[in-house]
This record gives sequence, structure tokens and C-alpha cells, in this order.
Amino acid sequence: MPLGAPTSEPVRLEAAFSPVPFAELPGWGDDDHLAAFDAFVRSAPALRDAAGRAPGKTKAAGAALVAAAEAALAKASKVSTRDAARAFFEGMFAPHRVEHHGAEGLLTGYYEPVLDAARQASGAYRVPIYRRPPDLVNLVGEAERGALADGLTHARRTASGIEPYATRAEIEGGALAGQGLELVWLDDPVDAFFLHVQGSGRVRLSDGRSIRITYDGKNGHPYTSIGRYLIDSGAMAAEEMSLDALKAWLTAHPDDARAVMQQNTSFVFFRELGGETDAPLGALGTGLSDGRSLAVDTGYHALGTPIYVSAPTLKPWGESGFARLMIAQDVGSAIRGPERGDIYFGSGANAGRLAGSTKHPGRFFVLLPHGA
Repeated sequence: MPLGAPTSEPVRLEAAFSPVPFAELPGWGDDDHLAAFDAFVRSAPALRDAAGRAPGKTKAAGAALVAAAEAALAKASKVSTRDAARAFFEGMFAPHRVEHHGAEGLLTGYYEPVLDAARQASGAYRVPIYRRPPDLVNLVGEAERGALADGLTHARRTASGIEPYATRAEIEGGALAGQGLELVWLDDPVDAFFLHVQGSGRVRLSDGRSIRITYDGKNGHPYTSIGRYLIDSGAMAAEEMSLDALKAWLTAHPDDARAVMQQNTSFVFFRELGGETDAPLGALGTGLSDGRSLAVDTGYHALGTPIYVSAPTLKPWGESGFARLMIAQDVGSAIRGPERGDIYFGSGANAGRLAGSTKHPGRFFVLLPHGA
């Protein structure tokens, strides 16, 4: 069995895409289609460059989606109103309801934390954030790491071949010490853990500068929800669980927190971004857009696909409900299923509060380009 293969074939829901008219999309006419168009245009060059690269069980962007991206780039200077953007989507795409027999769709949220850090270990700054080790190799493409997360997605190359990389507990126990891989140092292991979960962050250094760091690979071990672990172990009630509640529990139980966090054997490596983006990068390598970027399961949806998301009980900005056109621009190890989505809420503490309180049912209407 290949090193990266799961021990048994994971159960994957069958899903179908049933065409529906735009009039059946709840709140379609009230959405800000120009914001969605801007997000789509932002992804278009990367979508064009990545077309056809997704092997295995992930969906690659087809020629029709790439053609739509090219059309958006060509029309970008002329599409300057919501009506014009709506006309673009209605002219280039047809909406399809995602049909399946699994549990109802689920939406969660993620964000970019803003943290204080130091370049060198000193004082309270003793928690390292590591660069990608030189012996780390990908067993699957980065856009596939969510869809194929049942097995190892990355591994360690040795003189004798490939072997599983060190776990979170082994790395925190010193497996990477002395290699000069420390990118920055944080003062709180809980903050470091959630930086790994979010996959990116803005870091304020002691000299007053601010840098952005982003995901650059992982040790390849499957992601485990420590929130679910605490619920299953009876330490927290399911109805109490949220990002803030989880952080509060870990902070209040420092003697147990490390062992709990190490239940998640997955460990993330980072790189520093230069001036290439004003936002965190998604799996397409393009900047994410607040409230418009969606992490999806690429076993069902090609990156770059417009997806209209309807979640009547989700009201992050005080609307009657969440109904907006988003762009599939990212992936996540916990994002599995045809109607499983992770909404990018933006940067900072307020975005973190929105992301941490988001766990709502939702419906997907996938916009497939004509000719797909």
C-alpha cells in the first residue's frame, strides 16, 4: 500500500448537480454581485495557470471554467456595477442545486489572526513557528490535502526512502530543534495552535514592523478536532463549544492543554509573504476576499468555481440571513463533503469572533459555466 493511502477506502457521498433557475436562489437579487465578481477576477489568473493539474480524486478546473475566468479578466474594467456583475454571472453560468443523501450542509468560518511575535527566542517568546523543513515532501497536491486527508498527505524523505513525518507531539518535543527552522516565536502555545488551524496570520514584531505568514506545508498527519475530543471525553458540552470557549478551556487548564492539543497530530509549517499580496493566500495561491472566499472539498468542487451559499440562520453582519455568491478559493483538512464550506471572514479579532461562532446549516448552489 502506498505510504499516503488510507488504511481503508473512505466513504464518499455521491452527489448530483441539478439545474435550477436563478430565481430559485434565495436572495439572489439582493446580493452584491460586484464583490463576488472582484473575488472571481482575483482568482482568474491562478485558475488559468492551474487548469487541469488536479489528479486523482480532486476536481480540476475544466475548459469552460477557465474560459469564464478569461472572460472576467477581459471585462474587468467594464464591470463596475452590481447589475453589470450580475449580468456577467447570469450570462456565463447556470446554477445547480447540490443533491445528496448525507447530512445537511454545514458552514463554519476561519480568519487571519493578528499576533505579537519575536524574531528570536527571548523573554516570554518561547513558542516556535517553523519554516517548511527541507526533507518534507508532498504526497498529494496542496489543493488535494482536504479531499485526500484520510491518509498521509506529506512525508519525510530519507536516504532509504519515504517515511511518515514527526507528529505534533514529536515536533513539540524537539524533533526539529537545532535546524534553524524557526521563523518567528510566539508567547502562547494556544495562539500557536490556532495559527496552525487557521493556516495564516499577521505578526507584529517588536521593532514595529508587521509581516504576514502563510501555510507552506504540513507534516501530513490527518487533522483531528480537539473540540470534538473534549466533547467526547466529557470535558465540555457540545452546546458550549465555540472557538472562544475552546480557547478559554485550554487557557484555564494549562496542565492538560498541551496533551489535548497534541491529540491533533497534524502540524503546519509557514513561510513569510513579501509584497505579493494584501491578504492571506488560498489554495489557488491568490489572495482571499473577506466574506467571499470559501474553502471547499475539491473532491466535489473545482477551485475557482462560483458557489451561491444560502444559510438563513447565519447572520454575521446583522442581515436577515447569509445569502451570497462566493468563490471556491481554498481547502481545509476538516472540510469534507459536497455541502461543507468554510467561510473566510477576514483579519483580526472581530473576524475571529465571527468565524468562531459560525457553525450553521447551509445550502450550496454551484454555478457551472455554460458548456461544462
